[in-house]
Amino acid sequence: MDAKQGQTEMAGGARRRSEAIREALEDGIITGAISPGAHLDETELAERYGASRTPVREALQQLAAAGLIEIRPRRGAIVPQPDPHAILDMFETMAELEASCARLAARRLTAEDRAAITEAHARCSTADALDPDTYYHRNEDFHLAIYRASHNRFLEEQATALLRRLRPYRRLQLRLPNRIASSLTEHDALKDALLANDAERAATLARDHVQVQGSGFGDFMALLRAAAR
Repeated sequence: MDAKQGQTEMAGGARRRSEAIREALEDGIITGAISPGAHLDETELAERYGASRTPVREALQQLAAAGLIEIRPRRGAIVPQPDPHAILDMFETMAELEASCARLAARRLTAEDRAAITEAHARCSTADALDPDTYYHRNEDFHLAIYRASHNRFLEEQATALLRRLRPYRRLQLRLPNRIASSLTEHDALKDALLANDAERAATLARDHVQVQGSGFGDFMALLRAAAR
């Protein structure tokens, strides 16, 4: 192994540690196991997860970008009181961005886009139904393939940014009973509409797919908070 390859593997390992820490903290914050007002100390978290402070700091920065924590001068990372209305507003906006991406993608699909969407959908279909996190990451790839297929770089950037912002809620929502099966069914219909170049049907299906997530958010939060007690 040369030095460059070794550095690449070390960087990949650090990213995986940071992602694992971020996802664990996401779970705690959204389920209420980590209460609003809690202070997240880098040193304590590094000890808890057996990591250096660098991946912990990266995880906290990602959580701050998603609005799950606030990093305040001289106080560090604090968990704010969640604002359900703001989260639902984001889901509503996400639904419209997804619809726009799907509409343009259906009109502009290239052979490469078709292959990418088909492959991403197939990978979702083979995800273990008992592993929501694995499914989520493959689900995200499916959505990103549609954004790219819109061939509108600004729209792709905005949709991707909001997808990242909503990641903890969309990821954890897949733990609801039968949500993965429903998501796959919705993906099937959306893929078919895209490949048939049916722009309006693709837009409607993409919008409905995200709106289901948003409208079920209250039940989702209640279920997770009950499980955390």
